[in-house]
Parts: sequence; structure tokens; C-alpha cells
Amino acid sequence: MRSLALLCALVTVSVTVARPRLPPLSPEMVNFVNKANTTWTAGQNFYKVDFEYVMGLCGTLLNGPKLPEVAHNIEGMKLPDTFDARQQWRNCPTIQQIRDQGSCGSCWAFGAAEAISDRLCIASGQKISLEISAEDLLSCCDECGMGCFGGYPSTAWEFWAKKGLVTGGLYGSKIGCRPYSIAPCEHHINGTRPPCQGEQDTPKCQQVCIDGYSPSYPKDKHFGKRTYSIPSQQEQIMTELYKNGPVEAAFSVYADFLLYKSGVYQHVTGEMLGGHAIKILGWGEENGTPYWLAANSWNTDWGDKGFFKIKRGNDECGIESEMVAGIPNN
Repeated sequence: MRSLALLCALVTVSVTVARPRLPPLSPEMVNFVNKANTTWTAGQNFYKVDFEYVMGLCGTLLNGPKLPEVAHNIEGMKLPDTFDARQQWRNCPTIQQIRDQGSCGSCWAFGAAEAISDRLCIASGQKISLEISAEDLLSCCDECGMGCFGGYPSTAWEFWAKKGLVTGGLYGSKIGCRPYSIAPCEHHINGTRPPCQGEQDTPKCQQVCIDGYSPSYPKDKHFGKRTYSIPSQQEQIMTELYKNGPVEAAFSVYADFLLYKSGVYQHVTGEMLGGHAIKILGWGEENGTPYWLAANSWNTDWGDKGFFKIKRGNDECGIESEMVAGIPNN
């Protein structure tokens, strides 16, 4: 009996050794991923930051309300092997943009505001370029969730259709009616931004534009004509991107994702930290691994200048299960 107990203990130890519990953001986790010879490379994106701040970045509430699903007729549809919205619609500058949500779990609002901005430009035949305000969505959509403490992407798109959203650029830009009011913070040890600490309160819903901006707040509103969720089949997602432009997607973030630098991300190690929303803007294949191309909202010093690739076709971390979009009311 004692030998059986000892054997069980040894098996437990060997399993623990095989799958070590590595501290998040640690050089040990970076080394573990890079030695695993997977499809991506890890490195340090955050140095000496408050881990509560990093946890707070994952502000998307997963498995929330669902928008009606809209499927494309894909019969006879010929899709390219590689697609990048930045190349397809070169005269829409917002598609190239990487924003910074600061110390606030506003990713659900950022993913929506970014994709809506892109779609407004695409729907106008690349004639109109506007930055839709993440601040307006974050602060005024009560039904979306809890502001900086989490929200639902689907409800964000519904809010755009029903209540409309004004324009607003990055922090300190003075662009648009309501620019973002939460300052970017410093991921690195030496830098000009304030340190990343904890989580900030949600800004107040101020239904007025900044001084010197016109038109007025009610006249600056832009509306969606219809909003919907996208079926989780990759051909449906690709057709939606190809026809109408970038979409918002939500997925589960594991500790290793924080260390992404290049390649095609797939989960290797680390615990689940929460839900996160981003913008999907293309697809392709790298060294035989299919991927979705995505824009994050953690500034340009994270990942591949703010962008990343995530494995396509197997619902990696749930990326294909919660994609939402809409058509502007131009």
C-alpha cells in the first residue's frame, strides 16, 4: 500500500516537473516557450509593471449576449491565400493604427471603435476617414457592462446602431469630439509614459465635445445600419473580412500571450487570465501555419509593433467563436 502511495506521489511529481508553474511575465516563461519550438517567439513586452494592471487589460466578458448570425453565400467564392486590410484599403489610415487602452479594461470598446472606424472609411469608398471614439462607447454605454472593468463586444456594436458614436482620437491628440482621456502607461523600465499600475475608474459620460470642436455632440454621431455575429467557420470569417473590412473578435488570454513577439501565436503555457477583444484585419499562412492577422490595443511596443498573428482554423483560445461586426449607416 505504501509503495502504491509512493508511486502515485512520484507520478504527481513527474507531471509537475513536466508542466512547471512558471511565473507570468518571467524570463523562465519566455525561455520555456522558445525552447518548446512552437510557431511563435516569446520576449519581454512588460517590464516591472503591476500585474494587476496586466490582468485589468483583459476586460472582455466572454459568452455574453449574442447578435443574430449573418452567413454569406460562399458558393463559388474565390478567396486569396493571404489578405491584409492595410493593403486592400490603403487610403483608410485607421486600419494601420494601433491604439492604447491605458490602465483600463476597455478592450471591448477599442476593438469595436477601431473596426467601426475602418468600416466607415471602406463603406465610403475610402473617401471619409474618421476615428470613432472609444471614450464615448466606454463611458456612455451602460448596458455594455462595467466600463473599465469589462464589457460585451456584441452590446458595443448594438449601441453604435441604436445610440450612435461620436468621433475621438488617441489620448492627447485633440482629434474629434471626444478623444481618449486615459493616458498610455509605460511597459518598459525607462520611458516617458507614467508607470502601469492597477486599474483606472471609467471616465464620465460627457455628452459634449472638447472645446473648439464642431459640429456639436448630437450632430457628430455616426450610426450603424445593422449589426451581427459572424459564423465561426473560417471561410465565413474570411468572406466577411474580404467584403466588408475588419471585425472585432474576443478570445481567452493565457499568461504566455503577454510575451508574444512574432510568429503565429498558439497557447503553450500559463494560466487563463481573462477575456480580451481585438480587431481582426486579415489572414495568411506562415511556415505552413494558418493565421489570423490582428491589431491589439496595448500600444506599438507590445508584440509585433502592436500587431499579432494567431492560429487560424482550430478556434485557438476561442478566437473564432465570438466575432462581431456591422454595416455603417452611410
